[in-house]
Amino acid sequence: MDIIPAIDLIEGKCVRLTQGDYSQKKIYNEDPLEVAHEFEAAGLKRLHLVDLDGAKAGAVKNWKVLEKIASKTSMVIDFGGGIKTAGDLQIVFNSGAAYATVGSIAVKKPELLFEWAETYGTKKFMIGADVRNEKLAIGGWLEETSIWVFDFIRDFTSKGFTQFFCTDVSKDGLLQGQSTELYKRLIDENPGIYFIASGGVSNMKDVEELADVGCNGAIIGKAIYENRITLKELMQFQIRSGTSK
Repeated sequence: MDIIPAIDLIEGKCVRLTQGDYSQKKIYNEDPLEVAHEFEAAGLKRLHLVDLDGAKAGAVKNWKVLEKIASKTSMVIDFGGGIKTAGDLQIVFNSGAAYATVGSIAVKKPELLFEWAETYGTKKFMIGADVRNEKLAIGGWLEETSIWVFDFIRDFTSKGFTQFFCTDVSKDGLLQGQSTELYKRLIDENPGIYFIASGGVSNMKDVEELADVGCNGAIIGKAIYENRITLKELMQFQIRSGTSK
């Protein structure tokens, strides 16, 4: 299982929110590049970069941070938050992202995402399924929908998309464990997808649990920043599980 550390961005700074609440913001580092260098030095290969300003504004805002990290590290970066137009998408890829993470656009304008996939290929996209009570939440988790996550993933799998990450918003940022049972059901019903768990990881036992149910990757944020999980532990886990690439 791939360990994918997260950096959430507000005004160019590394922050974390609690349950997607912008009023519950904590700044962990003024320099996201410094954080990325720490992840890279620990042997982690991937990075989940989230433009929270962009998610709120509906347009990519922190692309300069993406550009800096992509040019000064060798990490494989997925970037999301505010990707609403072909211009936003081009900025993201031109700035060095390996993958564009999309959520709201897949819900509101799926035909636009299909157009983008014709240009770039479905493998260039990671589709985010942010859920609360198994229903999708979009727009930086500020807007709830009536769409069941199982139908959502099934529909996009049928269109050739293979990479999905799922965040249980009710668990995110609380360090109280993740929705393992939900993830297991999603994986069992959609064999062959690359499934990434996100939200709620609080210790290495949680990480092991996600690997046991078949998750291909785990996005980990607050547990690292709050020293609940050390980078050394994550590096050893990847070496032990044979996923350090």
